[in-house]
Amino acid sequence: VFAGDLEKIVNLLLSLCSRLSRIDRSLLPLYGLSPPPQDSLHHKRCLLLCQTEDAWELKENLDKRQRVVHAILSGHLTEPQLQDYRQFVSTKPSFLIRRRHLEDLIRQGEEQLTRLAESLPAKLVEAHGWSRSYPFLLPTPVPCSSPFPPLLQQSVMPGPVPSVRSTTVTSL
Repeated sequence: VFAGDLEKIVNLLLSLCSRLSRIDRSLLPLYGLSPPPQDSLHHKRCLLLCQTEDAWELKENLDKRQRVVHAILSGHLTEPQLQDYRQFVSTKPSFLIRRRHLEDLIRQGEEQLTRLAESLPAKLVEAHGWSRSYPFLLPTPVPCSSPFPPLLQQSVMPGPVPSVRSTTVTSL
């Protein structure tokens, strides 16, 4: 339960920080313009700031809970097992942050490929059988040489995700 809560809170903080960053970038070019677009964005920004503060409180409570869990486990685990637990708890957030960053990079690459395909002459696109919306997808999946099993079956693989700009969070 603790590890699942840790993942949820880290993902919540990453999501809120990313949304806050997007709103801040949207506000930059609007300074000096008429208030209506700014008012809406400022309101959203204030809501996100409140939600971020709440999420940080959740994180602080989770940290307290982690100390209680650690104290309980220290009475039941050997020292090497306890070290493994501490390492797991300390590295899980950084792996989640890295995963989110890689997902953002993949989305950016897909967006670039789509924009590139949109700029290609129609005859070239038709000659290769590409789609304008998903230009470089192969008609049949190529087997992956990874030694790890796929996380999702091909039938439940998610489709393209709406565009999100990268926000790098390095620690929580």
